[in-house]
Amino acid sequence: MSELVTGEAVVLGLRTARLPSRALARLLDWAVYTVAFVVLILGLSLGISDLETAAAAALTLSTFVFCTVLLPTLVETLSQGRSLGKVALGLRVVRADGGPIRFRHALVRGLVGIIDFGMFAMPAVVASLCSAEGRRLGDVFGGTMVIRERLPHGARDQGAVPPVPPQVMNALGADLVALDLSAVPDGLWLSARQVLGRMHELDKPVAAALGDRMAADMAQRTGWPVPAGLPSLVYLGAVVMERQRREWERASAAAYAMYAAQQAQLMQQAQQAQQAQQAQQVPPVHRPGYPQSAPQPAAVTLAKPAKPAGPAEAPAPAAGGGGFVPPA
Repeated sequence: MSELVTGEAVVLGLRTARLPSRALARLLDWAVYTVAFVVLILGLSLGISDLETAAAAALTLSTFVFCTVLLPTLVETLSQGRSLGKVALGLRVVRADGGPIRFRHALVRGLVGIIDFGMFAMPAVVASLCSAEGRRLGDVFGGTMVIRERLPHGARDQGAVPPVPPQVMNALGADLVALDLSAVPDGLWLSARQVLGRMHELDKPVAAALGDRMAADMAQRTGWPVPAGLPSLVYLGAVVMERQRREWERASAAAYAMYAAQQAQLMQQAQQAQQAQQAQQVPPVHRPGYPQSAPQPAAVTLAKPAKPAGPAEAPAPAAGGGGFVPPA
């Protein structure tokens, strides 16, 4: 167990890796780098077959240095301290203050590793056994250490504080809603979240001490003391959950207001587009002198043909006349 001080002046306990896990991770890395070395040598020998003995020896030495120093340095730099063996065992190389390593840290580890793993790795074994954090010479000169990221369930459950139960939140609801959280600085919020997020990785005494100190500071800022019988970490969790609830309400209100404004803008744009479309539909213009519709043909009435006129008939004599009719 190692205690580190972060940039927010919070002491965190990190579980450092011990010699057996580090040795197994190193063996896995050696196997990978050995395969890479053999593949490179075979490829170079097939590609360049007419080299002299001195040139071939220099090329082999350069490949060996690349696979033993430069390649591990590049892998640890790009993966932020996670080589293949360390990923398999849940380990990671970090700085002495808990931060991620950089190229210079990995380079110093790789260069000093020539001494560490020479003579059957006896310098690394002796240095790791004599160090409280299990650091080898490369870690001492590079300012690094190897920690365990993936913990077994037994180690996670040991000293773990359960989340804030709903009944506790309901009991503290009135006091939490009435709290004034404006006096709490951002650094204290960040520190509380870090401790609550990593409380499963901390030993029980370290977690209890951190909880008591931060709870006292939080109570002084908010004016709400820790209730009697309530664990300090539960108190911190309740206050942090109340702040998250308020932030969520503010964010939800802002998001809903933005959504409502966008919907109103879309409706206004749709109405304007509909009005513009209606304005573009101009009724047809009726010119004078032209019929508005095509003339319909007049209905044809069929009439019976007139009877042809015959020769003129002589007028009939008047009824009742008895006189002489002169000849025509």
